[in-house]
Amino acid sequence: MTKGSRLIEDAAPRVFWTDRPGAPGPYEPLHGRTTADLLVVGGGFTGLWAAVLAKEENPACDVVLVEARSIAYGASGRNGGFVSDSLTHGLAQGTRLWPSENAALLALGRANLAAIARFADDHDIDADLRLVGKTTVAVAPHQVEELRRAEKLHREHGEDAVFLGRDEMRADVDSPTYLAGLRLRGTGGVLDPAGLAWGLARVAARLGVRIHEGTEVTTLTRTRTGVEAGTRGHGLVSGAVSAGQVLLATNAFPSPLRRLGLFVLPVWDYVLVTEPLSPEQRASLRWPEGQGLTDAGNRFHYYRLTRDDRILWGGYDAIYNFGGGGSEQRDATHERLARHFFATFPQLRGLRFTHRWGGMIDSTSRFTPFFGTAMGGRLAYALGYTGLGVGASRFGALTGLDLLARRSTARTRLGMVRRHPVPFPPEPLRWPVVQLTRRELARADQNEGRRGPWLRSLDRFGIGFDS
Repeated sequence: MTKGSRLIEDAAPRVFWTDRPGAPGPYEPLHGRTTADLLVVGGGFTGLWAAVLAKEENPACDVVLVEARSIAYGASGRNGGFVSDSLTHGLAQGTRLWPSENAALLALGRANLAAIARFADDHDIDADLRLVGKTTVAVAPHQVEELRRAEKLHREHGEDAVFLGRDEMRADVDSPTYLAGLRLRGTGGVLDPAGLAWGLARVAARLGVRIHEGTEVTTLTRTRTGVEAGTRGHGLVSGAVSAGQVLLATNAFPSPLRRLGLFVLPVWDYVLVTEPLSPEQRASLRWPEGQGLTDAGNRFHYYRLTRDDRILWGGYDAIYNFGGGGSEQRDATHERLARHFFATFPQLRGLRFTHRWGGMIDSTSRFTPFFGTAMGGRLAYALGYTGLGVGASRFGALTGLDLLARRSTARTRLGMVRRHPVPFPPEPLRWPVVQLTRRELARADQNEGRRGPWLRSLDRFGIGFDS
């Protein structure tokens, strides 16, 4: 830890959600050769949902799931635990990008979230799912009017949206930084992401899915009857899977189908978790409904209460390093997060942080997932959730399975599914483009939300930052 990290000195460099016993498995790496009707690559939410849904649809389907590390190692186990019904990174983004399809996207998203809740209940998965909605708060004067406009948009689409003035907002959750708020109910909530992922893995195993951790897919080759996937475990070439079909769910991690890397930007996001609040500290915040919160800036924080009254606090810095690599620990960002936390909640000064970590998010240029097929339709992919994958990953898995089955459905007919986002430039151009965009977003936050020429030009290419 670098000098000046006093605020985070007690925080263990571990992911809060998985820093406990109870993980399923371990599942043995794949050794030798095997066959499958369906090979799922990736043990996060998309891969787990795909494996479970494929077996539920056809119990006779022989499904193999391989994961390079361990179940929920990536973003599925490292996120803030927000679950949303949005498939489009927010209502404004969906309205702007797909105005003629937005009603269908909203209906599909709402049905998807209801199905997640029903699945967790039916299978006794303890994911601490609480559909309490969320609140977006204004922390700068120009954001107040933005929230008023957002309330109107949400109400036009039949959502329970309430604008809160400064006093009303602080009566609900108390921070001296709050100028207003937009309370949304019925559009999502919070959960324990590792609890959901671990529950999905156990259901998959009960249904007969063969799970192999520590198994990285290194090559994909089209064959006469399907796809041959070469795998590596523990640094050595260890096996292969001859599959009739493949579903790729690698998200931010490099895909064995290399061209997909042009559409995915691996952005590093960082998180802190506090020790449990005392009853007095908890009362000082109010926060009776325990909803998730986020502020309305381009560079924003997200935060929520855990089951045991800790506060998870993340966001603001979204780091892209040259070539996409990064570190799970970044003292400068964690220290900045801690300072911002106490500026937001000065009544909690002295509270300790117990966990700190970081991880990759698979962002796209339009901030929404993308889908497609390759290898003559024998391979499908669903990637690019940009921070909303806790809920949208189930939709992505269903869409990938639809594409493999060549089904025309309400999902596969969507423009979001049929068209890819604008690709990112390759390195060495990618890094300066991303840095310029980050700088201009920060400048817009400081300039009453007004976007400069660079951001306006990105809008014209279908690249947007509405939320």
